Amino acid sequence: MVDLTELMENEVFMAFASYTTIILSKMMFMSTATAFFRLTRKVFANPEDCAGFGKGENAKKYLRTDDKVERVRRAHLNDLENIVPFLGIGLLYSLSGPDLSTAILHFRLFVGARIYHTVAYLTPLPQPNRALAFFLGYGVTFSMAYRLLKSRLYL
Repeated sequence: MVDLTELMENEVFMAFASYTTIILSKMMFMSTATAFFRLTRKVFANPEDCAGFGKGENAKKYLRTDDKVERVRRAHLNDLENIVPFLGIGLLYSLSGPDLSTAILHFRLFVGARIYHTVAYLTPLPQPNRALAFFLGYGVTFSMAYRLLKSRLYL
């Protein structure tokens, strides 16, 4: 069993914890951005959400979709699809004893790719900007998984 103080002295794990904090904060920002756009554009998905803007038929006009709201929401969903695997694989990878500089390169590339993906999605920048950012982040997670399976796990 690993002692908590020993874990806190593991430089790779601490780097992973730092970059995970950054990327989870970005993901939290995306849910706030979705709520902001819903409120400012008066676009709601559920009848109870628009009750403050009227009742009955008057409230129904706020139950609609909006391109800006949907764009932010899709960017947030894309984060969920990509950050969750990074968290699991990255945790196992960081505890497997990789080289510090290699691990930090993986973490930085992933975080940078996800931030750039969000900028490319929300601006919107022309393709292939968003696709390249997506595949870079996906490739980083795949690289960590490959290194983990190759070096540490018994198959």
